[in-house]
Amino acid sequence: MGGVGRLAALPCGKVSKWIVLGLWIVAMAAAFSPAGKLTGAQENDAVSWLPGKAESTEVLKATQQFSSPDEIPAVLVYERSSGITAADRQAVTQHLAQFGQLENVDREVVGPIPSEDGKALQVLVPINAGAGGWETIGARADDIRRVAADRPDGLSFHLTGPGGFAADSQEAFAGIDGKLLYSAAAVVIIILLLTYRSPVLWLLPLVSAGTALFAAQAVVYYLATKADLTVNAQSAGILTVLVFGAGTDYALLLVARYREELRRHEDRHEAMAFALHRAGPAIVASGSTVVAGMLCLLFASMNSTRGLGPVAAVGIVVALIAMLTLLPALLVICGRWVFWPLRPTYGSDDHTENSVWGRIGRRIAVRPRLTWITTTVVLGIAALGILRLDPTGLSNEESFVGTPDSVVGERILATHFPAGAGNPLVVVSNEAQAEEVRTAMASTQGIASVAEPQKADGLAYLEGTMTDAVDSQAAKDTVDRVRDAVHAVPGADARAGGGAAILLDTQRAADQDNKVIIPIVLVVVFLILALLLRALLAPVLLVATVVLSFGAALGISALVFDALGFEGADTSLPLFVFVFLVALGIDYNIFLMTRVHEESKVHGTRRGALIGVAATGGVITSAGLVLAGTFAVLATLPVVAFAEIGIAVALGVLLDTIVVRSVLVTALNLDIGRHLWWPSKLAHKRDPEPADELPEPEPELTST
Repeated sequence: MGGVGRLAALPCGKVSKWIVLGLWIVAMAAAFSPAGKLTGAQENDAVSWLPGKAESTEVLKATQQFSSPDEIPAVLVYERSSGITAADRQAVTQHLAQFGQLENVDREVVGPIPSEDGKALQVLVPINAGAGGWETIGARADDIRRVAADRPDGLSFHLTGPGGFAADSQEAFAGIDGKLLYSAAAVVIIILLLTYRSPVLWLLPLVSAGTALFAAQAVVYYLATKADLTVNAQSAGILTVLVFGAGTDYALLLVARYREELRRHEDRHEAMAFALHRAGPAIVASGSTVVAGMLCLLFASMNSTRGLGPVAAVGIVVALIAMLTLLPALLVICGRWVFWPLRPTYGSDDHTENSVWGRIGRRIAVRPRLTWITTTVVLGIAALGILRLDPTGLSNEESFVGTPDSVVGERILATHFPAGAGNPLVVVSNEAQAEEVRTAMASTQGIASVAEPQKADGLAYLEGTMTDAVDSQAAKDTVDRVRDAVHAVPGADARAGGGAAILLDTQRAADQDNKVIIPIVLVVVFLILALLLRALLAPVLLVATVVLSFGAALGISALVFDALGFEGADTSLPLFVFVFLVALGIDYNIFLMTRVHEESKVHGTRRGALIGVAATGGVITSAGLVLAGTFAVLATLPVVAFAEIGIAVALGVLLDTIVVRSVLVTALNLDIGRHLWWPSKLAHKRDPEPADELPEPEPELTST
């Protein structure tokens, strides 16, 4: 036991296991309250999602003296297909007075604005969301609908514009934490029951994962309130599935190794110490890789993407600690009976070599080169589907699963008013050049009209109505033309923002983030694998398989999106899918390759590869099903961006665990053999033959 470190011995000592359990109970009691407050600490205002240095973000900050940067205009559209009547106008005018008295409506309500065809009226209600973000918008939207309900028969009403879409987004995300938590827990329970075939054992990983989630939420809450960490609905939702998925993965690996050691050691405390000693380094390396990959998001220019990095990293660190301390303590406290009815008794046979993956490994060993070449070609063909992916951003209409009221209202608004009505292009300039800027803006193609400038403290604020829908490519092109025009006005220091500019800047920032972060993640993953495996060739091949897996997953996902009727993809999709698949996919590389490396020292690389896939194939498959299932939960949300991330990551994880890790990597191990470990000493250890036979367990496997 001298070779087992103090950390490994702590949660499995006869006394210390109870200390570990007690400490976690105290931690849970302390975490309960702050974890429940995390939703209230979220920042879902515009700036928390936008590129930090983008021109549209600068405009939002510069316009504070004219209107709050948290102000979101709700566009109300009243329609009567036969034509607006005098009674309709009177009713809407009465509504205006009530809208102006609503909480968070700090500026004058504008309207009613009649359409040229006389069939619709438009009203603009400026809502100051403040620190409440979506929650405030949702509450005021309910108040607006309540007021508008008192209207003449036949006069339809819809709430759209930025405020309408924000309200529908708030409704879509309502209760997201609970939905994701219960759905992820249900997925984990089902897969653990199928994996362990025990009516009790599944409880321990689930309790450990749930404890880790509450602790992680508490830590994130304190970082959000004390260290200005940006947390929004997106990062909070992903935190839930990430902690449950990754935490359960680590649990599966530890339990599998513990079950092996229970057959070799009569004392369960000693068995757990050996399990931690052997599986612990792989789990720590896996978790560290995910943390490093997530922290690479700090290089992002998008505030929402940059904030996700630390949130996800905190979740993984807490999950790692829980699975290496709380779970081992619970397993040792419960004893062998927790595995009932398949209790691993001391001295019983280990049938790993006769497992499904053991047989698959022997079949791969017959023609390993043909296997990896065929697998690579098939995955390469699947990756061609990426050509159908259009990650240039989702329009308002494309952002929701279904057709909420804001989408209906936008269609009606576009029928009767200029397509950009209610969501103007905003320009801020120096006051002295205001008229020149207004002239330059008004003469730009795509601008229908420009309002008189507002002036204050040396600045001028101008609003222009665009001829095209704010989320269209034509509107984005108009933004570029307006920027060129106003930037050319000498001394104006003019900048253009507004809804269309925000969408354009977000798209460009996402493209830039892809170019910067993806190479950084690959380098970080390569360095960690090189240090772990003490080789250079193996990490290069493993990183290449991860990239191939990512391409195939995104290609297949694009076809699935088409089948589901999703038009386009969110700008952040490629980056998020890449980071999650690479960081989490490397987990399975590490699980497999650390075992292969361990066995290769005794049996040679080819036989080590067969032992490795036989011993880890089942647990990697189970872990992949858990992670895929938890991410697939995101697809249940009525928000296309979340659904796309969930589907793509789930498909990628399944490809990674079933095809890439267990088949492609195993075939490469068998074909390349000892050269895989170049330039380490292990590269010079010749493989015994034949490679397609698994050796019987030897005493070296049970010694320290």
